[in-house]
Amino acid sequence: MKYSNLGKTGLKVSKICLGTMTFGEQNTEKEGHEQLDFALDNGVNFIDTAELYSVPARAETHGSTEKIIGTWINSRKNRDKYILASKIAGPSANLKFIRNPLNFKKESIHLALERSLTRLQTDYVDLYQLHWPERKANFFSTLGYVHDENDEWEDNFLEILHTFDDLIKEGKIRHLGISNETAWGMMRFIHLAEKHNLPRSVSIQNPYNLLNRSFEVGSAEISIREKMGLMAYSPMAFGVLSGKYHKKMDDSKSRLNVFDKYVRYSSPQSWEAVQRYLDIAEEHGLSLAQMSLAFINSRPFITANIVGATNLVQLKENINSINIDLDDEIIQKIEKVHKEISNPAP
Repeated sequence: MKYSNLGKTGLKVSKICLGTMTFGEQNTEKEGHEQLDFALDNGVNFIDTAELYSVPARAETHGSTEKIIGTWINSRKNRDKYILASKIAGPSANLKFIRNPLNFKKESIHLALERSLTRLQTDYVDLYQLHWPERKANFFSTLGYVHDENDEWEDNFLEILHTFDDLIKEGKIRHLGISNETAWGMMRFIHLAEKHNLPRSVSIQNPYNLLNRSFEVGSAEISIREKMGLMAYSPMAFGVLSGKYHKKMDDSKSRLNVFDKYVRYSSPQSWEAVQRYLDIAEEHGLSLAQMSLAFINSRPFITANIVGATNLVQLKENINSINIDLDDEIIQKIEKVHKEISNPAP
């Protein structure tokens, strides 16, 4: 395993982070525990979850992922062996079963965190993240920013930082992270933290994969210069970058067959790009999954690559991607496809 610095904290986190959003939906408690054990046994010391999970978010399964991790934490008694990250959900009209209102006011953050700690059966989380912004700035599956003059959001970044400062002093969280955030949001958090001597965001969790490299435009430089590394989610693009759909190796349990509303990575342009990436991987004796993950692992702004799996065979392949170094010839071929079919699936 390889390890990264988590911001300026001094903490070392594994370059491969275990994503857990399938626990409680596609994976049972037993399977979740097996994945957690396997990951730790193979050098992974970074675990990511959220109050929202499992996915897709439903009232019936809300909190199930944290509960499964919680029973594992309680049974293993090894809390000092890993870095645990969770998230507080932002506003969404369809998620009011989580909390109502869904916002980042002090009372909401405290309530969300207490509920997560209870489900996780732990006294603290190492990294507590804002799952997405309150303002109308982040729209999943779009590249460009469209300003909404009717957005009633008022800048409350400073209030959020003061709340996190209190929680850090109470020992309930160790560090702040942001997610699904823009370059402006990244710099706004940094500016206010430095100006008022408040906690600095140590990471940003945004989508990043061979079909969506939009993070490289603007945000990557901030990550590197400000030591706010990217925790890349959806590195396999809902499994599309495994190549199994192109090779007709998917089955009834495959993610896109179970949840057919997830079409973000299913456009004709994405399909063509994946086929070309698949050809590159097979030409060089790699699986597409290995090449896709190895590419992400190699980026200088990456703190962690959040991999998820529904079985241990997939998880083993994903974790082992850390041992693959792509040579210049492969990188050049990947860049050629990216230039010709740029960001087909934001």
